[in-house]
Amino acid sequence: MHAGHGHGLPSSGSAAAQHRSRLGWALGLTLTYMFAEIVGAYFTGSLALLADAAHMLTDAGGLALALVAIAFAQRPATKDKTYGFLRAEILSALLNAIVLLLITIYILYEAYKRFLNPPDVLGLPMIIVAAVGLVVNLISMKLLSAGADQSLNVQGAYFEVLSDMLGSVGVIIAAIVVMTTGWELIDPIIGAGIGLFIVPRTWRLLSQVIHILLEGAPAHIDMQALSKSLEEIPGVRKVCDLHVWTVTSGVDAMSGHLVVDNLKTSPEVIRASRRILKEKYNIEHSTVQVEDEGLYNEEAHLSF
Repeated sequence: MHAGHGHGLPSSGSAAAQHRSRLGWALGLTLTYMFAEIVGAYFTGSLALLADAAHMLTDAGGLALALVAIAFAQRPATKDKTYGFLRAEILSALLNAIVLLLITIYILYEAYKRFLNPPDVLGLPMIIVAAVGLVVNLISMKLLSAGADQSLNVQGAYFEVLSDMLGSVGVIIAAIVVMTTGWELIDPIIGAGIGLFIVPRTWRLLSQVIHILLEGAPAHIDMQALSKSLEEIPGVRKVCDLHVWTVTSGVDAMSGHLVVDNLKTSPEVIRASRRILKEKYNIEHSTVQVEDEGLYNEEAHLSF
């Protein structure tokens, strides 16, 4: 029985680590504007502005968590944590999603109270504060867009900033309606809309995180195609106990058994499997066990 172990856990930690400076700039912008928006919400009495400020607070927390998670992810592996702290980024994304859902519940509760008793709202200051927020959010989105497709951690931060950008647009619309018609119920309506907008995206992010924590196969990898690719290696009779999972964004791992006709071909089979995994599926961390039919029959195999 022969086992081949492919080296490949990145020394840089993860995909999110490549965007640390952008996350830092986005955090600075978010914190600065968040305080301005809280002050604006206090003086204008706007729930829409307060809802946007609450999301900005979540953004700041999410960005800070992302930076902390990156720092943890770059710590070396230990005897107890053989993958190091790469999963810290996934846990950060999980926390971001949960906090976003809780913030949404709070905003909906505030909207309900204001439907029953609408407060006075100042339209012009709302527009000024929201316009500045729109610019800040667009800059932050630009900073984070490159990493959103590479890291769930960065993606979570990007979605939060996206929701705030649309929230700023909603606040501007609410302010215009208040100034032109005096209809102040538009403010809690927009506030509730801001809260509800992010729910589907947050739920999608939460589903992705849970899928990773359950060590499900990455969505971009066709397991049947991968199995077929390995079976086509000369000398391989069948593939069994094939597992692929995500350690953190951009870092996938694989383990599997290859049943061969002749164990003497094991080195060639292992080299071929590594090449396929790396070139076709971008999997650099793999553990391949090569065995003949006799060894295969002696071993109890998992059914999943």
